[in-house]
Formats: sequence, structure tokens, C-alpha cells
Amino acid sequence: MDEENPEEDRQSPLIYIIAVFLILLLLLMVFPHYGVKLDPRPIIIPELKDVLLFDIDLSNETKTLKSRKDFLDFVNPRDPIVKNTANKIVTIACGGEKVCHAKAIYYFVRDNFDYVADPVNFEYVEKPQDFMISGGGDCESGTLLMANLMESVGINSQLVFIPGHAFLRIKLVEALDKYKREGWIYLDWTCKDCDFGEIPISNTKAYKSFLEI
Repeated sequence: MDEENPEEDRQSPLIYIIAVFLILLLLLMVFPHYGVKLDPRPIIIPELKDVLLFDIDLSNETKTLKSRKDFLDFVNPRDPIVKNTANKIVTIACGGEKVCHAKAIYYFVRDNFDYVADPVNFEYVEKPQDFMISGGGDCESGTLLMANLMESVGINSQLVFIPGHAFLRIKLVEALDKYKREGWIYLDWTCKDCDFGEIPISNTKAYKSFLEI
């Protein structure tokens, strides 16, 4: 009969412990890497003064809205001011991930502009440059700015209308499903406590109509 080796018995558990530790260490190194790729976050959200680096004048352009399709007259993602502003936001905040671009634009509008209601019985909609100069406006004006910025970096957007309110939804295949409702990501810049993909419960339950941009 072979004699047992106490030294080997003492080493065997230690080998297993070291192996498990190395496996856990490898997992910790791999999964955060892929997590960042799947759900990238902006490094910093720029302030308005960081992206509006040129002088712009108020357009003094107003329009009577006869139908919701008239909102499209305020969407021009190829406008140099819009495009330069969007490029600056995503360059400061992100790498090349489109999901990060969308988050940076949403948080930029949410954090840098104030909601200001229109006069009673008067619907005032301004161009994106006017909204940026003033630093605030109503829900439609801020949503139009966000739509312009999203579209200018290649993110498909739709205006969402509910009784007395408007916000945005975007189509972003690359984003995680946790942000989506029926395949869309809903964004309400007037909700200052809402993270990316969150909107107030009252908005989710309201009757909605949509306008493709």
C-alpha cells in the first residue's frame, strides 16, 4: 500500500483556490470591457458655453402652426449651427459609440435648458438657435432642438405628442433593450429626474401620436 503524502494533501486545496481566483480575475477584466462597449456612457456632459463657441443672432422667425406637420419646418439637421453644436457635444462627451452620442445629447438638453411655458392660448415655437440663445423654452422647442441634434449625428427621431405635452423618441438598434419601449427609446428633456430612456409614468399611459422627422 502506498503511503499518503501529507504535503500533497495540503497543496491541493491551495491550487484550487488559486485557480478560482485567477478565473474570477479574468472575468472581472473581460466583462467590464464588453459592458462599456454595450452600454457606453458619456465621460462628461458639456455646458452650453462649451459648445456654442460662435456668435449667433436671433432669427426673429415665427410661424403659425396650422397642423403638427408644420413642426417639421423647424427641423434642419444640416444647419451649420445645429451640426457644429451636435459634433461638439459628442466629441467632448464620447468616443465613437452612437449610444453614447444619444445619451450625451439628451443629458446636454436636459441639464442646460429650463422649461418655460408659453403664454396662455398662444403656441410659440422657435428655431433651435433661438432656443439655445434664450436658454429655455417650452416642451416643443426643447424637443425640436434635441431632434435636430440627434438627426444631425444620424439618429432617427420622432416627435411624440400627448395632450398638452411633447417629447421625443429615437430608434437606436445598438442600445440595450432596458432602454426601449416597443423598440423605441423615449426621452423627455423637461423631466429633470429622468435618466436616459425614462419618462414620467403619466406620459407612458397617455394617448400618443407621432411625427416622423
